[in-house]
Amino acid sequence: GGMGFWKALDEVFPGTRHQRCWVHKAANVLNTLPKSMHPAVKADLREIWQAETRAAAEAAMDTFAEKYGAKYEKAVTCLMKDREALLTFYDFPAEHWDHLRTGNPIESVFATVRHRTVRTKGALSQKTARLMVFKLVQAAAKTWRRLKGANQLSRVIEGVTFTDGVAANDTENRAA
Repeated sequence: GGMGFWKALDEVFPGTRHQRCWVHKAANVLNTLPKSMHPAVKADLREIWQAETRAAAEAAMDTFAEKYGAKYEKAVTCLMKDREALLTFYDFPAEHWDHLRTGNPIESVFATVRHRTVRTKGALSQKTARLMVFKLVQAAAKTWRRLKGANQLSRVIEGVTFTDGVAANDTENRAA
């Protein structure tokens, strides 16, 4: 629900790539379907986001659209409207895919901060509120999972192109 965040991000860092959260997208798609269909639809969605390549994921998305489009157009529309943003992770190192596909780890930190700050609303000065938020995030950071493929970050920052999780120059070296 932080649409202002995305708008600000685009203003400050134009050209930023967006990855939609698969956990939330799956929940939104499932909300448009009868409960009896949830297990089958979850399996079909899993086929998309766990595909080895972008091409396989796009094929699985097309299959999903064909399978459910006639009866459940709302579910298909919900999935397809964010097609590109759901598959952005394929343009990054494969080691990072687990971290990119969902925003839940980030949201859990914000939920902790929001939970505490809402209860103290009006009781703190701006300075103490900022300190409290800093300390809450610092405490939450102790339980964060380490980033897989941290050694790939410098390559991402340098602008190395990745296709299906493999750096472009790595692909050339394998072909040679």
